[in-house]
Amino acid sequence: MRTIIYYISEYGFGHATRSIALIREILNTNSDIRIIICTNFSLEFIKSSLKEFGNRVVYRKKVTDVGFVLFKYSLQLDKDALNKACNDYLLMSGELANQEVDYLSSTNIECIVSDISPIAFEIGNRMNLPTVGISNFTWWTAYKGVIDSSINNEFKAMYKKMDHFIQLAGSMEPEFGRKSNIHCGFFCREVDDREVQRLRHQLNPSGNKQIVFIPIGMKIELNMADWPLWDNENCVFVVSSHMNIQHPNVVNIPAAYTEVQNYIAAADLVISKAGWGTVSEAVAYHKPLLIIDRKEMNEDRNTIQYLVEHRLCELVSWEQLLEIKISNVKYSPYKSGFMNNRVEITKKVLKIINEEVVTCSLSSK
Repeated sequence: MRTIIYYISEYGFGHATRSIALIREILNTNSDIRIIICTNFSLEFIKSSLKEFGNRVVYRKKVTDVGFVLFKYSLQLDKDALNKACNDYLLMSGELANQEVDYLSSTNIECIVSDISPIAFEIGNRMNLPTVGISNFTWWTAYKGVIDSSINNEFKAMYKKMDHFIQLAGSMEPEFGRKSNIHCGFFCREVDDREVQRLRHQLNPSGNKQIVFIPIGMKIELNMADWPLWDNENCVFVVSSHMNIQHPNVVNIPAAYTEVQNYIAAADLVISKAGWGTVSEAVAYHKPLLIIDRKEMNEDRNTIQYLVEHRLCELVSWEQLLEIKISNVKYSPYKSGFMNNRVEITKKVLKIINEEVVTCSLSSK
């Protein structure tokens, strides 16, 4: 059986959910492939999402990168803490790479895929294995102007060892791919139409309210319980499982519920930070988007620019969101040309892997 190893960034569930979408497509269309998944924070969530594939998926609990560090109860970056965390990560990255090289040397790995952990490309370079990066950003870009440039340049050096780069909607990255650079759109997990209808009836049985989906992020802690926003009587608000909000108009997603894209598809409006995973699901399922404008986040700025240019969202500040009247929000009309490119991107990944394997076979003769 052919084997791929897939490194997934640590921050939140966004990298995990879009990786799940591709992994499902790869495994459903190719019965001779197994995938080793390497991450830490979202590993149990990924296991629950992929349990149908049994032993065709192997899980390795490893911290793959840093992500962001925020001040407690805030969406604001803690730059000092982030700088230290990145420096500490780089100090241990050599040992992590050594451990992975030792492990992979005993497996029949054909390709390394990363979304978008930098250490994956260091490992691939050491082992002369083909590498594929899939993302709308790199951590090097996310950290520019935020952490010390001498630290950040070490992340850039890892990304420059990437062979193929599939850049997603909103990407403004250099063409890091040494062999190819491919630009794609949005993609996400499929929804279950019957489940979407069940959720709509459960959340809004009378049919006279708007369902408003507000995910904030599984690594973000905010004190939102007393917000006037929840007093919009014409709405039912759906929030993440970890958000502690006791209000008759607020419903938490059950903690064990993994297919959150069904809630997005059931919603009439999505209010979110510019996390690519949530945005892609909202765009793919044609949902009006109200995006929280975080100007200090490079990744957010690029995604927001893309959404605004294509008239896919309206913007709101954090302060405005506290007391916003939902009936007064102007919703940008969605563009029907934007769709779920999951199948197309999967084909591109598999084409790269197949071509690399053939090249390696010929060069070894």
